[in-house]
Amino acid sequence: MNARPWKLRVVAAALVLPLVLVFVRPARVAGWIARRRASTDPPPPDADLAEWTDRVLQRLPPPWRRTCMRRSIVLQYLLQRAARPAILNVGVRRDARGVLDAHAWLSRDGLPLLEPAAQQAASYRILASFPSP
Repeated sequence: MNARPWKLRVVAAALVLPLVLVFVRPARVAGWIARRRASTDPPPPDADLAEWTDRVLQRLPPPWRRTCMRRSIVLQYLLQRAARPAILNVGVRRDARGVLDAHAWLSRDGLPLLEPAAQQAASYRILASFPSP
């Protein structure tokens, strides 16, 4: 498998989608993503897409720098193009000090997907999911 087209897609998505999030609500971006067709290029494993996405986003300055929302929206797009769609979840919880904490993550079949701390996602109360399951 030639990974180059997918690595280029990761870079393009990491450069464009975080900027779009500055101007467009995540729900609208996720709706647009859900309508994208699968690529004809053979997709790499989900874990490779996540690793490449993390590498690119960690090297970029704000407003591209990696946050959970930026990571999730870029991965949601890439997974949709790989014909393996995922749900974008946004949730909140109180941390140990009682401070409200928000988080965005992907899920598939109700389970956290490509989440570095998957067990942590279960501690968040989901406020919204895109597209709605």
